[in-house]
Amino acid sequence: MKTILGKKMGMTQIFTEAGSVVPVTVVEAGPMTVTQIKTVETDGYEAVQVGFEDAKPQRVNKPMTGHFEKAGVAPKKHLIEFRTEGEAYELGQQITVADFEVGKLLDVTGTSKGKGT
Repeated sequence: MKTILGKKMGMTQIFTEAGSVVPVTVVEAGPMTVTQIKTVETDGYEAVQVGFEDAKPQRVNKPMTGHFEKAGVAPKKHLIEFRTEGEAYELGQQITVADFEVGKLLDVTGTSKGKGT
């Protein structure tokens, strides 16, 4: 999988050897937990559903509670589905930053809070 969910934690700065200051965004990336595996036989396409960030059990409705219990994972706040490209996953598997290659460039997409005007 070439995707991971993250949450902006804040801003900081890094000092370079040349003495300049570079502003950086601190992102908490993962871990994500596999909550459902979709197959061609059952759903018509191959995908994996992952959950990010634990949720309080009382904030999850009964159908979603059953969904998480079936997968054997704790309730999650965010559920996202990604298409798989011949990769194998298991229910309850953790996906972390360690699964990515060191030094490889990433595409990062952010979503604003949408405060309106």
